[in-house]
Amino acid sequence: MALLTPAATNAPTGCSGFGWQNACASNSGSQIDIVGETITPQRPPRGGGNPGGSDSAGPESPSDPEALPPGCTLIGGGFAVCEPVEGEVLPGIPAVTARDVASFAPGGPALAGEPDGVGVVGMPVNFVASASAQSVSGTLFGRPVTVRFTPSAFVFDYGDGTTARSTSGGASWGELGQAQFTPTATSHAYGERGVYQVAVTTEYFAEVDFGVGRWFPVNGPVTSTTAGYPVEVFEVRTALVDKTCDENPAGPAC
Repeated sequence: MALLTPAATNAPTGCSGFGWQNACASNSGSQIDIVGETITPQRPPRGGGNPGGSDSAGPESPSDPEALPPGCTLIGGGFAVCEPVEGEVLPGIPAVTARDVASFAPGGPALAGEPDGVGVVGMPVNFVASASAQSVSGTLFGRPVTVRFTPSAFVFDYGDGTTARSTSGGASWGELGQAQFTPTATSHAYGERGVYQVAVTTEYFAEVDFGVGRWFPVNGPVTSTTAGYPVEVFEVRTALVDKTCDENPAGPAC
């Protein structure tokens, strides 16, 4: 049996059955870990034989969709994907369990600023982050598993103790039809000169497909961070001069 459950929970017993896969998706906040178990309960022997005899029945693998418990979808090969339901395997009879783990993490967002890497005290620096929906594929017990990450929000850390959250990664001044050094939804004005390390964290909504064309949502966002974008902020001072810097390179502020 295959069962997708909320994050940070112990794997439930889920649907009862034989030779099925039990899989739980766990969200660590930075990646999705899918832990699978194949549980094969041992059935009593046929014909009244001894429990340890050779005439015991082997595990069953359902092949008829109508024979599946409610909420289960047959995916072939004796495997099914099931919604969480109450149920137990045969009581008092030990089960043979095998485990497999597949981990999936989204890529980091791209981060840029304008002007590129510089700013002026008291004037907005425009930051633009970009991230797209992405699918990461893997296998669990040899079966295909795909996790789809869709960006839902961006959190900017401007490096001076200020953060801002936006549902989009922002856009350039040109794309917005704005003049340089005008505020945007993702811009930031620094109060002091210095070098600041800017970072952006993308929050993704995650879904899992166990190879059946059906997406199961995973509770909680998955985040990916891009850091280390330096911005040097200068302080601008004005002065009246009689010549330009080209005419007098040794002049004030030249």
